[in-house]
Amino acid sequence: MAKILLVEDNEMNREMLVRRLTRLDFDVVTAGDGQEAIDQANNEHPDIVLMDMSLPVMDGWEATRKLKEDDKTKAIPVVGLSAHAMKDDADKAMQAGCDDYDTKPVDMDRLLNKISALLEK
Repeated sequence: MAKILLVEDNEMNREMLVRRLTRLDFDVVTAGDGQEAIDQANNEHPDIVLMDMSLPVMDGWEATRKLKEDDKTKAIPVVGLSAHAMKDDADKAMQAGCDDYDTKPVDMDRLLNKISALLEK
């Protein structure tokens, strides 16, 4: 069972994704801001991170950069998630170190395909 760190500050979005991912047999841990994401990644050692890019305390771009700079967490794949669907937003996420990018609202089939592809690498 793969462990997913879901980083999402919107409680409704977080709860919905936790329910859906748990139903699919993923072990899900959560964080509500970028700093908590870094702490959880170091404590929980997830197999993959789903990172909202617009977060309080520290945004997803900075949190991703910090995860990718740290030898303990740099190999963890990160999927950036954002309600912004412009190409520039995806490019900015990839430049920050995201391994993939998806838009919200989440299309579960598309997201699961991205998660599977990254976990298989």
